[in-house]
Amino acid sequence: MAAVMLFLSLFIFLTERGFADRSSFGEIEKSDSRMYGERKIIVCGYPASEQSQILAVIGQAGLAEVPVVFADEGCLKKTLKEITALPDRFGATVNSRMQRAVILSGLSNKEVHRIMDDYRSNGLPRQLWAALIPASENRTLKDMLDEFSHEHD
Repeated sequence: MAAVMLFLSLFIFLTERGFADRSSFGEIEKSDSRMYGERKIIVCGYPASEQSQILAVIGQAGLAEVPVVFADEGCLKKTLKEITALPDRFGATVNSRMQRAVILSGLSNKEVHRIMDDYRSNGLPRQLWAALIPASENRTLKDMLDEFSHEHD
């Protein structure tokens, strides 16, 4: 449970009200400090027809060079570490019906703020945002999405 709480305390959730829920989680300062892990963006819950929207936001945030993995239902039993090892654009064009979420790995704190701000300014649907941490990388994607949904319904 302690690992779960540590993990959840580092998660940043974007709600329909913008950053309104940040007060209950540790806020990420705007610095050049890099977060844990290999530079990667894991995108969950986007049908193929909407993947270009999140890619546009990633580009708008100046992160077009960061590899992106589109996790689908076939990734649910994989650990986050296994998913971050997948190649750039893995799962592109595959429809996903999972909970909409983005897991950020190895980005700087400023980059995290930029992508979330750009996402919100584009008026895209509510989704969960997370940062990979050592305590979470050996958990399965299914476990993490289930906990997000349970904790933030």
